[in-house]
Amino acid sequence: MRKWTVQEVVRLVVQIIVLELAAHVVIFLAQVGAHMVVDKDAGQVVRKAAMDKHLILQVVTVAQTIVGPVAMACVVIVVLEVVGQVHIKEDRLVYMNIKENGSSWQSGMAKNITFIVTKDCQLACKYCYLVGKNEKERMSFDIAKQAIDYILDHEEDFREESVVWDFIGGEPFMEIDLIDQICDYLKTEMFRRNHHWFNSYRFSFSTNGINYHTNKVQTFIKKNMSHLSIGITIDGTKQKHDINRVYKKQTGEKERGSYEDVVKNIPLWIEQFPGAGTKVTISSADISYIKESVLHLYSLGIHEVNINCVFEDVWNEGDDLLFEDQLMQLADAIIDGEYYKDYACSFYSEHLGKPLDKKLQNQNWCGAGRMLAIDATGNFYPCTRFAQYSLRSKKACIIGNVKDGINKNLLRPFLTLDRCTQSTQECIDCEVAEGCAWCQGENYDAAQTNTIYQRATAICKMHKARVRANNYYWNKLYRKLELEGEREEFEKNKREVKPEIC
Repeated sequence: MRKWTVQEVVRLVVQIIVLELAAHVVIFLAQVGAHMVVDKDAGQVVRKAAMDKHLILQVVTVAQTIVGPVAMACVVIVVLEVVGQVHIKEDRLVYMNIKENGSSWQSGMAKNITFIVTKDCQLACKYCYLVGKNEKERMSFDIAKQAIDYILDHEEDFREESVVWDFIGGEPFMEIDLIDQICDYLKTEMFRRNHHWFNSYRFSFSTNGINYHTNKVQTFIKKNMSHLSIGITIDGTKQKHDINRVYKKQTGEKERGSYEDVVKNIPLWIEQFPGAGTKVTISSADISYIKESVLHLYSLGIHEVNINCVFEDVWNEGDDLLFEDQLMQLADAIIDGEYYKDYACSFYSEHLGKPLDKKLQNQNWCGAGRMLAIDATGNFYPCTRFAQYSLRSKKACIIGNVKDGINKNLLRPFLTLDRCTQSTQECIDCEVAEGCAWCQGENYDAAQTNTIYQRATAICKMHKARVRANNYYWNKLYRKLELEGEREEFEKNKREVKPEIC
């Protein structure tokens, strides 16, 4: 293999600096489908030079050392053409996936790593479990960088085939500049290190949707589209949404809902993420709006509606019966209107409400411990729900930090959790146990002692109501399909929202 001299490498770097200073290069870091104007001669020099992976990494490393991250990004992007990441069409840089979505993205084998970039939010949602939101705690880039360096340095401890880099708040898009900087660093470092997560990752966001249309957010989306997942929370009709999802207010101000500021961004979101679903939260105050809210979301063009009841102990006497009635009314509307052909609602699942085998079906519902969360001070948590701003009465459960790393002894109890070790005998023997969810953080917060082995059961009656309505839905639907001779066709093409196991 031909070896490069220092003079040749320097000559390449100088050409790139000239391009930068002449303002002919518009840079978006590493393999993101960015647009860039390049000098074809300089590009040809780099392409001829980079004959194998080792030389590619050598050129990138030398460029970073000599001229810093901006010029290094130029080298990265041009060199990516050599390995099939991008191709130059006329004077535009066009991104190409090395791996197709179906083969590269291992969603069931992904590590979830969450940056709590801010604890601030424009809203003060009444059902929000983040009881300690505030305007002061904001992550710095230095903390994020230290966390990323630790994680990528310890590749042997993170062997999952893919990764979800999750950003939450508060409201994450309030910190879009920081997030953009973090994502650029992640992409560059995963490439530079030849990390096994390179091109097998997602940047994931759950947002209130208020800032979705802004220039900075839209620029970030276009820059990272091929590796991006964004969900906007809209609770349904204006009346239902504005019951709980209200703006923060000062003393003397009237309460103001956020529906109008969110719904105006839904068409743009659907255009950019046509397969995305929204998340709807149900509390005691808004049960009576479930049916009309799901149908309203369908009318907005949202084809997948994920709904869950809050896990906290907020339910009143009779809520379960009202809940069941709403779900049965919704079942009638979906079946009679034939929405089931093109739309899905997570409340209805054929896998719901069956007994679970004590040995074969004993896995933990919640992923706490297999996930990792980082807060603004650099502390590590088994899940964001164990950070102090998420807890009502317990102390935060810290399992390490960016300087000392993860304490595996503190993590070990989470890895031993399963259904039976934390459930009452009534839950273990329940005839409708399948699909009954729990949150490990809520278990810890609601427990009588500082334990993660006591399952909270406030949601029990709501789950049983859902099971009864679910049975009604499938019995009615399959009877209709059989009478019309359409069941076989439906089975081939049916949409179903898979239950989210966090």
